[in-house]
Amino acid sequence: MRISVPREIKPEEARVGLTPTMVTALVAEGHEVFVAEHAGEGAGFSDESYRAAGARITSQEDAWAQAELLVKVKEPIASEYDFLRPDLTLFTYLHLAASRSLTEALLDRGTTGIAYETVRVGRTLPLLRPMSEIAGRLAIANAAHHLQHHAGGPGILLGRVPGVVPATVLVIGGGTVGEHAARAAVGAGADVTILEANGDRLRQLDALFPHARVLMSDTHRLDEELPRADVVVGSVLVPGASAPKLVRREHLSIVKPHALLVDVAVDQGGCFETTRPTTYDDPVYAVDGIRHYCVANLPGAVPVTATQSLTHATSPYVMALARGVDSALENDAALAAGLSTRAGQLHSPGVAAAFPDLPAAS
Repeated sequence: MRISVPREIKPEEARVGLTPTMVTALVAEGHEVFVAEHAGEGAGFSDESYRAAGARITSQEDAWAQAELLVKVKEPIASEYDFLRPDLTLFTYLHLAASRSLTEALLDRGTTGIAYETVRVGRTLPLLRPMSEIAGRLAIANAAHHLQHHAGGPGILLGRVPGVVPATVLVIGGGTVGEHAARAAVGAGADVTILEANGDRLRQLDALFPHARVLMSDTHRLDEELPRADVVVGSVLVPGASAPKLVRREHLSIVKPHALLVDVAVDQGGCFETTRPTTYDDPVYAVDGIRHYCVANLPGAVPVTATQSLTHATSPYVMALARGVDSALENDAALAAGLSTRAGQLHSPGVAAAFPDLPAAS
């Protein structure tokens, strides 16, 4: 099979879909691998390292054109839609429920799209988890920066110092993102509260975080906790579907005037009603005077770490797809759960629910 990895062109995104080690393994099985020029530089991999592994270094356009299987990190943006075609299988994060335009582009062009974020093993999402771990920690690191006076914040230290009340952090959702955000915040010495709706998960978090408040999440509890928070981290995920809007615009009137809202669910549309995607170049905006931090590709800030963590998880699935897309989807229920679009139809229930007027497989 012809397998390509393009250069990511989303702003401030330097991760890469294949490492030289993965190229070596693919070439050893007889596949041809095409890597766009400079695709791996931000992640620490030179063109020469890919060439030594057996890849052909080519232009961005040729990488797309040559591919039967194209392995990316982030979803295609509008300037890449014309590269989509019926004989292409795209393996990447897609987050289609948050993007009608991309969904329609994949359907119109008949592209097979397999989404990292909905590959499922039991109740776990093995290709989403590594980036969620990083995103949770970066949410707190960036919040700590934007609480500082020179960054436009109120001049509050996130962590604890003797004799001073620490910053309060409210984490909404106790999944992987929420757990790692809480770990980072507790480690810094913040006063941390985690809201979680699932009873079994709540008990796990209560055991993990003896120095945090772990509370059952409901609308009443949210109304009580929002006014206490200096930082609110939104980390609620419904796999493959749009994130629920838990923090409504009217809630902004009850949060502290200096509070920072960090929506890590922004890739799936966000769990704040007032969320809109931002970039690292311009990460913060205000609604009704309340600052929002909604960078849509948080792990892109640490491409070396993030690429290694992600590709360790994706590698066996890439190898299986390279041996045959049809057989891989037929023989691996986890991978089949990631199938989002094929032959002009939606295969993801969450995306079909988001866009009920678009054609869906029965």
